[in-house]
Formats: sequence, structure tokens, C-alpha cells
Amino acid sequence: MQNELDTSDEAGRIVGDRIMKLSGSERFIIGCQMFESARAVIIPSLPKDLDAKEFKRRLYERTYGEILPF
Repeated sequence: MQNELDTSDEAGRIVGDRIMKLSGSERFIIGCQMFESARAVIIPSLPKDLDAKEFKRRLYERTYGEILPF
């Protein structure tokens, strides 16, 4: 069965297998790099005139997909 994404199930399995062959620290580093890449895309999309508190709030909401809990 084809998943919702544009990647075939077989390609997904191949990539998943390759990732799982990496050490835990290598997978952690890749995850951090992916997170930083996502932030690098989000930050320029936010309005330029936000004060620091509002910038952080909106960045959190865009990053995690939920309202800041406090």
C-alpha cells in the first residue's frame, strides 16, 4: 500500500534500514541537523517586526504545531 507521501514504501524501508545502521549518536546528530534546517525555513517566514517574546511564541507554535502551554 502506498503511503500518503511521495516516497514509495520500499524507498522508505531502504532509508529506514540505512538510518538504523547508524550509531545512536549519528542518528541524534542527524536529528539535530534536521531540526535546525526546519528552523532555518520557519524563521524567515515569520513577520519581521515581532518583539522577542512574540517571535519565540510564534516560532514555538510553528515548530511544534501547538500553542505555547504557558
